[in-house]
Amino acid sequence: MSNASEPTQTTGAGPMRVLVVDDEPLARRGLRLRLARHSDLVVVAEAGNGLSALEAINREQPDLMFLDVQMPGLDGFGTLRKLPLGQAPITIFVTAFDQYAVQAFEAHALDYLLKPVEDERLEQALDRARARFREKHAEVHCEHLLGLLADWSGKEALTLEDALEEGTRPAPGEQTLTVKDGHKLLRIPHADIRWIDAAGDYLCIHAGAETLVVRGTMKQMEERLDHQRFPRIHRSTLVAADRVRELRPHLNGEYFLVLDCGQVLKLSRSYREQLALFQR
Repeated sequence: MSNASEPTQTTGAGPMRVLVVDDEPLARRGLRLRLARHSDLVVVAEAGNGLSALEAINREQPDLMFLDVQMPGLDGFGTLRKLPLGQAPITIFVTAFDQYAVQAFEAHALDYLLKPVEDERLEQALDRARARFREKHAEVHCEHLLGLLADWSGKEALTLEDALEEGTRPAPGEQTLTVKDGHKLLRIPHADIRWIDAAGDYLCIHAGAETLVVRGTMKQMEERLDHQRFPRIHRSTLVAADRVRELRPHLNGEYFLVLDCGQVLKLSRSYREQLALFQR
């Protein structure tokens, strides 16, 4: 949990501009006092209904909005629907009723807080808002730089990948895996990769003494690599075949593979046909 007395600064762009929307004046005042503890936040406006919120958004251009769901007239969801595409601030819904949770996330809210809002949940939501704010600021800065690069290169438009590719093309014959890490493209030599495993929507690439976490699926990674060199041994694991030093039979047709680094991986029964690749 963040320490309210030592708030984390967001970016060089300055503090996040916050709009508090709630039809209850006491609720707005309470949230405003709690947000005032953070020097990287500044409440630029309050609104007591959806129409006032739309006016405040147009006038103040806030970065973050705490939005009550149930309000007379235009409710929280209706307020978001009336905003032009791309104009909505980072939004955290606040309500006394948990039945709106799914609808809140379908409306692309960053988070959903139940009244009375606990300090720990508020801090978690603020940490997520800070992270999103940094991402948005970085994207705007990146788009500006790409525009300058496009003007300089004479091309109509450049993507981030195009710009980075200009200076990171592999040498002829070099075998590398290119992955995106934030706004960087990293090239990992195939020879450095020991194994790759899945963790939810992310992949852990174990190369050398490091582990790189990138977004992606095992199926996507499997399609990018040579099946003979990087066979799939489990629904969530690919392994470098030349790193396997020992096969240990296990139960029900399964095996344990021991890599040159000492790591032990399971070869599941569903991928038993891959055994031939390790027995050459």
